[in-house]
Amino acid sequence: MNDARPLALVTGASRGIGRELAALFAADGYDLVLAARSDTLDEVAADLRTSGAEVVSVHADLRTPEGVRAVHEAATAGGRVPAAAALNAGVGIGGAFVDAELGDVLSIVDVNVRSTVHLAHLLLNDMLRAGSGRMLVTSSVVSKMPGPYQAVYNASEAFVQSFTDGVRKELDGSGVTLTAMLPGATDTHFFARAGMPDTILGKAPKDDPAHVARRLCRSDARRGDCGARLRAREIHGGLRHGGARRGDLGGSPGPGQASIGAMIRDGRTAQSDRVRTAGRVGWS
Repeated sequence: MNDARPLALVTGASRGIGRELAALFAADGYDLVLAARSDTLDEVAADLRTSGAEVVSVHADLRTPEGVRAVHEAATAGGRVPAAAALNAGVGIGGAFVDAELGDVLSIVDVNVRSTVHLAHLLLNDMLRAGSGRMLVTSSVVSKMPGPYQAVYNASEAFVQSFTDGVRKELDGSGVTLTAMLPGATDTHFFARAGMPDTILGKAPKDDPAHVARRLCRSDARRGDCGARLRAREIHGGLRHGGARRGDLGGSPGPGQASIGAMIRDGRTAQSDRVRTAGRVGWS
């Protein structure tokens, strides 16, 4: 890879919000390390190389410590430290907790909680030694509420949100920032993988993942790249319904608006509207 170009790591990059974030980083001049389990990851990498970015794809199972270490080793190969990292991988299942297979339940904890903590610990230490870095963690609006028939997923996201808020404060003044993004229901493969396409929320309107990523990274007139747009304050915005509320993520991109690196500069939290439904529901 070209050391003159910044490097970004994106996990969960084979589809959905992760793929869209990777595309924004590539458009902003970043080289990429992309991680996912899906076989489509290599297709995504090939597509993004057409932008001029150098792209490394890592097929890794983040349920395991070995998978986390493989991603970290790829992201820091040759002594490079990512200028930005988007920890976006996540899984969920629908249904009553007591009816679920224990292995499936623990996979949610392993991916959403354990791998996030493990990879964040490795990368934040790298960034602190380098004196700079921007990390984005994808959380969810469900981190703010309990979730019947989605209890472990909601609890995992509550952990991620609390973890991100706490560590962000510890990083004050270090040159390294940590941001949480809280999307609502998004049109990804999440619901199909979770076995929830026929639930109330599975059938409900959802945010376009490209729209979610663009709103995070192109929401105001600040200059800089998408990595630098992550800032240390919370934004609670209406990704689906819009509006000019305090802290809203803003409107469509326009001339002079900042890129993805600049968005994560100070570790802000970007949150979309909540969607409330009854019964067996799932969230992205």
